[in-house]
Amino acid sequence: MSAGPADAALPPNAPPFVLQTSLEDASAVIRCTGKLTAGHTGILRDEVKRLIPQSKKIVLDLTDLTLMDSLGLGTIVGLYVSAKASGSRLVLINLSPRVGDLFRITNVWSILEVYGENIMRMP
Repeated sequence: MSAGPADAALPPNAPPFVLQTSLEDASAVIRCTGKLTAGHTGILRDEVKRLIPQSKKIVLDLTDLTLMDSLGLGTIVGLYVSAKASGSRLVLINLSPRVGDLFRITNVWSILEVYGENIMRMP
């Protein structure tokens, strides 16, 4: 199952998945753009794992995430486990309704702490 509108808002020659990371104090915000699908999940995994030792909070901004499949979902769950084991928090913000539905349908939602309609923290 995938979540997100098909091929929305990316220029034709844009990479399928891009991250933009900003650091502030002990927090990192990673803006995800494009498709978090098979073949592209390593980009997110490597970036978050690099940040875990130095960040108490890692925020994944999913505003521009246009598609996510089961491997993308599994990557986020794996990052949750890694962050929690290291004493960090993983926060997801700005989920589209379809991405939120993917978390609910797979029951991953049950491990998330919901902050408002579009913000969740993995406890």
